[in-house]
Amino acid sequence: MPFTGHDVPDLAGKTALVTGATGLGFETARVLAHAGASVILAGRDDDKGARAVGRIRQLTPKARTRFARLDLASLTSISRFGEQVGDAPIDILINNAGVMAPPARKLTADGFELQLGTNHLGHFALTGTLLRLLLKAAAPRVVSISSGIAAMGRIDFDDFQSERSYVPNTAYMQSKLANLLFARGLQIRSDRGDWNILSVAAHPGHARTDLIENGAGRPTGLKSVLIKVLQAVASHDAASGALPGLMAATAPAVQKLDYFGPMGLLNQKGPPGLVKLPSRAQDDPVAERLWSVSEKLTGVRFAA
Repeated sequence: MPFTGHDVPDLAGKTALVTGATGLGFETARVLAHAGASVILAGRDDDKGARAVGRIRQLTPKARTRFARLDLASLTSISRFGEQVGDAPIDILINNAGVMAPPARKLTADGFELQLGTNHLGHFALTGTLLRLLLKAAAPRVVSISSGIAAMGRIDFDDFQSERSYVPNTAYMQSKLANLLFARGLQIRSDRGDWNILSVAAHPGHARTDLIENGAGRPTGLKSVLIKVLQAVASHDAASGALPGLMAATAPAVQKLDYFGPMGLLNQKGPPGLVKLPSRAQDDPVAERLWSVSEKLTGVRFAA
């Protein structure tokens, strides 16, 4: 039988942190809370966060869920979040939040290209900041949410910040490939340091969420029509899109560096399962170089 939210095991006594309070993040937090986990929903918008927590508590009155402000486009915000999140172990970290394809090149508070800075560098810094809490857990799991089009991306170290040439989708694909290479780098360091962290990844397929609004706003004209046609044929709702990440985060038989996604049409919709990891996401030299560059840019070191 296909994996559904009902297959998430009892998570009582565990703490999960999910970045992104809407769309996939909300659906992920909702299921984890229903399974008994104490859930920290982290996002940059206090009002959206409060509404998300309120909706979860309406659906699961006994839910132990709280919102914490986190702006992944600010290293200061990430550092402050690490100081304020507390000292309890984090059993599950789901690096989910993201921005997609703003039409003009934008920068984070620290001067990084927005997609790279939020989708990759922000989560890199967050995971490193929370490492002390992950290592307190008995069997910590870190899930990197990527995208099916990561397979089309490449890491351009010669124009890492898209300063010479900014193409919205190219920059997005690079950031999503970076998510997969980060998952690889984290597992390498976990194995090397005996951290016992299980690093895995997932992608939601073509899920109907507000991700594009977070970057470029709603498309118009012919592009809008084409997207609606594609959504009608090869997409699924946010609740279905959250399932690969939930499977990666909670299924008992998951192995290190497993990659989950929809198993239906073009891997864009359908029930979740193991999918093929892109060859570029298995390049250890690139993963190591990316890790080194990310450390230098963020100033975050993964010290156990």
